[in-house]
Amino acid sequence: MKKKIALWAALTAVALLVTGCTASAAEERGVTASAPARTTGPEAGHEAPEAPGAATAAAYRKWGLKPFAAPPAPPAVKPVIRPAGGPVPVVSEIPTREKIVFITIDDGAEKDPEFVRMMKDLRIPVTMFLTDAAIRADYPYFAPLVAQGHGLANHTLTHPNLRTLGPEAQRREICGQQTKLKQRYGTTPRLFRPPYGNWNEDTRAAAGTCGVDAIVLWRESMQIKNMQYQRGDRKLHPGDIILAHFRGPSELKGRTMTEMTATMLRRIQEQGFTVARLEDYV
Repeated sequence: MKKKIALWAALTAVALLVTGCTASAAEERGVTASAPARTTGPEAGHEAPEAPGAATAAAYRKWGLKPFAAPPAPPAVKPVIRPAGGPVPVVSEIPTREKIVFITIDDGAEKDPEFVRMMKDLRIPVTMFLTDAAIRADYPYFAPLVAQGHGLANHTLTHPNLRTLGPEAQRREICGQQTKLKQRYGTTPRLFRPPYGNWNEDTRAAAGTCGVDAIVLWRESMQIKNMQYQRGDRKLHPGDIILAHFRGPSELKGRTMTEMTATMLRRIQEQGFTVARLEDYV
């Protein structure tokens, strides 16, 4: 009888030793051997974590869009540079082979709060060419867009046809808006767009004295539902600059600024392009 008890005690000790080693090894791997696998989801009282990119996809779905591909890293050396002491370059597109385009939005007359929310959700870079006469009724509207990192650029004080003005009058229009935008938003614009795309050598000289690095024109302009193309093939090309405007239902036949923007983004995506930041290239 004593031998049976001793044998039973020895077997029990071995079993405890093995169990303890198994538990220790499991704990080192972050698993409790005796506990069932953890359940996630509603059964566990919380939802499973979203997959990477799910928040971005949800933000785009809110506006009826699909996420854009990330743009390539910007070049180490900008392809458009004003030479020291040289004339201000005039560009309609950026020299690149990447399938990227650049969105620019002019004037500032329409001030739709939904557009600010849309840009915050989508995080698509745009450059705003603002005219003082159009924005002065509500300067604060544009502050959150600037804070989001969108480009701030010059579109003159009063939106005149610059070719009808002399050199000094052109300089007042351009330099005056440089000063206004610096005072209101804390940054001096580097880029300038002449109203209607009209400029002459006096414009280029005046822009240079006002600290402008480039005069920016465009290749496509967004209308209500479609783009207007300058080229006969009616297609986007790598590096194209797209023109849009701060417009509302009265100018868009009942459509909103966000609807127009969503349509523009779809047209870009349909042609296999993504959107890059203009200031990274100029």
